[in-house]
Amino acid sequence: MLDGILLGLHTVATPANLLLVLLGCLVGTFIGMLPGLGPISAIALMIPITYGFDPAAGMILLAGVYYGAVFGGSTSSILINAPGIAGTVASAFDGYPLARSGEPGKALALAAYASFAGGTLAALMLIIAAPILADLSLIFQSADYFALMLLGLSLVAAFARPGGHLKALLMACFGIMLSTVGTDLSAGVQRFTFGRMDLMDGISFLLLAMATFALAEALMMVLQPTRAGARPMSIRMSRLKLNKREIKQVLPTVGRASVLGFFVGVLPGAGATIASFLAYGVERVLAKPAEQLRFGKGSLKGLAAPETANNAACTGSFVPLLTLGIPGSGTTAILLGALLAYGIQPGPRLFVDEPQVFWAVIVSMYFGNLILLVLNLPLIPYIARILMLPKVYLVPAILFFSLIGVYLVSFNSFDIQMMVFIAVIAVGLRLLEFPMAPLLLGFILGGMLEDNLRRAIILSDGSFGFLLGRPTTVVLLSLTVVTLISPLLRKLYRGIRSGN
Repeated sequence: MLDGILLGLHTVATPANLLLVLLGCLVGTFIGMLPGLGPISAIALMIPITYGFDPAAGMILLAGVYYGAVFGGSTSSILINAPGIAGTVASAFDGYPLARSGEPGKALALAAYASFAGGTLAALMLIIAAPILADLSLIFQSADYFALMLLGLSLVAAFARPGGHLKALLMACFGIMLSTVGTDLSAGVQRFTFGRMDLMDGISFLLLAMATFALAEALMMVLQPTRAGARPMSIRMSRLKLNKREIKQVLPTVGRASVLGFFVGVLPGAGATIASFLAYGVERVLAKPAEQLRFGKGSLKGLAAPETANNAACTGSFVPLLTLGIPGSGTTAILLGALLAYGIQPGPRLFVDEPQVFWAVIVSMYFGNLILLVLNLPLIPYIARILMLPKVYLVPAILFFSLIGVYLVSFNSFDIQMMVFIAVIAVGLRLLEFPMAPLLLGFILGGMLEDNLRRAIILSDGSFGFLLGRPTTVVLLSLTVVTLISPLLRKLYRGIRSGN
C-alpha cells in the first residue's frame, strides 16, 4: 500500500497534473453551482478534452470535475434553495434557513469545511480499505438493499416537526407513488402515464427537487413577503469562522457522516443523494430534543451532516468502480466509459495492470479537496452577496435558473408545465405545514425499494422468507423498527418523567 501511495504522489505531484486537478476543480465547482447542471453534464463536457492525455492525467482531470461539482453544488442550495445537484438537496434543509437568517457566510464556510473533512477522511479510508470494502460490497444482496431502503424511509421522522410524524409519513408515501410513474422496466408496461408519451420515462428527480424547493420557495416569497430573507444590512459578511463551541458541536457529526457517507457510497447504486439524506436523518434522530427543534431552522449539525456525507460518498463510489468495474451511480458510469475508452478495464486486476491510474486517482482526491477549500473560502464573501439582491431581482433570478435548469436537461416544454404544476401543489402543502423532504426521500428510494423487493421475492421462490433469511437483513430491519418507534418511546419516556 505504501508503494502505491508513493506511486500516486509521484504521478500527481507534477506541475501538469496539479494544473489538471486545479482545472477540474474550477470547472466542476462553477458547473455545480448552476441548478440543473451536475457532475454528469460536467464530465460529459470534459471527456473530449481528455482524449489527448495519458490515462492517469485524464482520470485526474475527470475526478477533479466530479468532486468539484459536488463541492460547488451546495452553493445554490444554501443561497437560493435551488439544489445544484441531487446530492445537495439535503443541504438546503438547514443551509437555506441559516443563510436567510443573516448568516450566508457562515453557512457557506461550514459547507466548505464539512465537504473538505468528508472528502479527506473518505480518501484516507479509501486508501486503507479499498480491497476489503470491494469484497464487502459484494456480500450485499437484494434483500439487504431492500432492508436498507426501508431504513432510509423510516428516517422520515427526522424531517417532521413535533407532532407531525403522520404528515411526514404521508409525504414519503406520496413520493413513493410518484416514483412509480413511467414504464415498468421489468414488465414492460406503462404505469400512471395517462397516455402521455412525456411520462413514459417517469418524473425527473431534478424536476421534482427544483419544483418543490426552488420554484415553490420563489412563490412563497411572493405570497409571504417576510420570507424574502434578511435585509442587506443584517447580513453579517464577516462571520466566516466557527467559534470553539460550534466546532465542538459539529465535530462528532462530521465524523459520523464521513463514515456513513463513505460506506453508503461503496454500495453500488446507493450514491451521494441517499448518503446525504441518511446522514441528515441519523443526526436528527441522535440529537437531543432541544437540538431537534433547531433542525430545519438553521441547525449547524443539519448542514454539516449532508455536506460531509455527500462528499464522502463520492469518494466511496470509486471503490466499486476501480476495484470491481461496477459503477455505483450515473456519474461513475460516465467515468467507467472514460476508462474503457482509454483501453483500461476496471476490476481486481487494475491494481496490477494500471497501478499508476488507480493510485493517481485516489491521491488526487486529497489534493483536490485541499484546492477546493483554498479556492472557495476567499470567494465566500462575494458569493454570499447574492442574498443582498432586492426581492424584485432575486425572485425572477430563482425562477429563471429553476426553469432553465430543468429545460436544459430534457429540452421538453412539458417538463416546464409539470414543474409549475408540482410547484403550485407544493406551495399548498407547505402552507398546510406538510414537509417536502420526505417527499423527495420517498421518490429517491421508491424505485430502488421496488426493484430490490421484486428481485428478493424471485430469488426466494415467491415467499417473504428473505426477510429473516440473512443476518444483515435482520439487523437492518431491526434498526428500522427501532427508528420508527423511537418518537413514541421518547414521548412515553418524557411523560413518565413528567409524571414523577
